[in-house]
Amino acid sequence: MDPTDHYPPSRLPPLPTPVQHRAGTRWRLSAASGLHKGDRPYQQDQLRVIAHPRVQGCVLAVIADGMGGKSGGRKAADQVMLTAQQLFERYHPDSDDPHALLQQIVQESHSMIRLTALSTEQEPHSTIVCALFHADEGRCYWSHVGDSRLYIFRNGRLLLRTTDDSYVQTLVDKGEITEAKARNHPMSNVLTCSLGMSELPSKPVEESPLMPGDVLMLCSDGVWHYFTDQDLEIATSKLQPRECCQYLIDKARTRAGGRGDNLSLIVIELARLPAPGETSSTSSGA
Repeated sequence: MDPTDHYPPSRLPPLPTPVQHRAGTRWRLSAASGLHKGDRPYQQDQLRVIAHPRVQGCVLAVIADGMGGKSGGRKAADQVMLTAQQLFERYHPDSDDPHALLQQIVQESHSMIRLTALSTEQEPHSTIVCALFHADEGRCYWSHVGDSRLYIFRNGRLLLRTTDDSYVQTLVDKGEITEAKARNHPMSNVLTCSLGMSELPSKPVEESPLMPGDVLMLCSDGVWHYFTDQDLEIATSKLQPRECCQYLIDKARTRAGGRGDNLSLIVIELARLPAPGETSSTSSGA
């Protein structure tokens, strides 16, 4: 994949201008997002990038891929967004535990989706992937359920990615199929865990230190299904967040050949700002 190659003009609405979020004198976050219904008749993916209302440099990114029919799946994804927004607004970065915040977002989203199922006689479900960035710490915390993913890239290479809660992932883990075959497996959309199921297994919140130049990408399966890890390494290292979102959604739409799912992704690039009296050249070489 070459990010400079030619592909059909985008049918996406214009992407928002990337957020330049300054966190004191240490970090700059450049973030962009893309959302498209693909070849589905309705949109069930939802996403949000939320800057903390009181503490500069604290940012929460969330993607939810709703399932359960036109209204059921969208209601489930909307519940995730609403729950994440409300809990993050009450979060105090200086004193509260980030692990507890993300666990609460997952658990309360699950509970609200279950209540929706009881009140509407539907069976709504949703995946979730959420990442919390603390600029003062230079650290990322994340949690996920289902097959929406978080990727972290460093120096143009994949540093880590979440492991899907899916049937084909169990086959990969057992060595029965390869990652490449998993993408095209006839049961690739079968999840072993999702928000709204009868019981939600407890999953630990994970964390990682970050470095200037790192790129975070959150996306639903409608995006990652069409790319290898190497494809994503190239796109995230060669393109700025806005262009990367536009490119990956356009390319996924082309590769889907009229059979694509909803698509959602968030790309965040991290940079270190120079300290007072420090030149940019000194900062970039640190």
